[in-house]
Amino acid sequence: MKMVVVVGFISQEAAALIEGTKLTSALKMGKINGCLKCLFIFFNVVFAIVGCLLIFGLVKASIYSSQLSAVGAPGLGWGWVFAIGVLGISCLGIYAGSSEKELALKIFAGFMGIGMIIMLIFGIVAVVMRNKVRDNFRSASSEVIKTYMAQEGFQSMLNQLQETAQCCGLTSPGDWGDNIPSTCRCKAGSYGTFGAAECKARPQGTSGPDQIYTQTCGEFIIIWSDFLFNVSMGVMFTFAVTALLGLLVSLLMIHQVRRHDQGGASSMSMKGY
Repeated sequence: MKMVVVVGFISQEAAALIEGTKLTSALKMGKINGCLKCLFIFFNVVFAIVGCLLIFGLVKASIYSSQLSAVGAPGLGWGWVFAIGVLGISCLGIYAGSSEKELALKIFAGFMGIGMIIMLIFGIVAVVMRNKVRDNFRSASSEVIKTYMAQEGFQSMLNQLQETAQCCGLTSPGDWGDNIPSTCRCKAGSYGTFGAAECKARPQGTSGPDQIYTQTCGEFIIIWSDFLFNVSMGVMFTFAVTALLGLLVSLLMIHQVRRHDQGGASSMSMKGY
């Protein structure tokens, strides 16, 4: 009889030990599926790198920002907000995935939902702005151009743009009147925006360089504005889709964390009982 009692006691202790071992193993395995967690962290690391590259690109683009904004092109303020936001949210995602904390995952999911809506709005705004900038340049009257050209600050910025982009005049060399500046001088063998710069003789009755650039700065601004707007629209809509996927994945991870916590609480209650 004593042997039976001892064996039964040992069996209960062994069962409790096995149950504790299983619980410890489950805790070590983590709350979230390992493959999903690694994939989630990997993509957040990729987007953190993208955020760093965007910041680097904005630093380089700031050289031309003042010149382009003076003639109606958009500034880089929102670009900085976007780049820093991508980097910050990606770092939050890395922390949320590594720590497996429900609160961090909820905050990340909230940012994904808000980001998706903002990216869609910005994408639509970029389409409207692209058409607006294009129409403003093509419908600009000579009186409006003369008003701009009468400002010394605008002339200085246009001169800088002409020297950098190898163009002459906003809509034509005649924007400068009878005196064409030296920044319009076209040298044989020089390269412009799209390869070798095209040169032509200056208009009759004007003074200045004998050979000037064929391309106008208005054409340069329209081409590059269209390019930048198209790139920004592609980026915005791509990030909107990515934010939707991030929202769905983070919600799935939150569900796994809750299920793990509820399962652990049930096991502890059964063990205590």
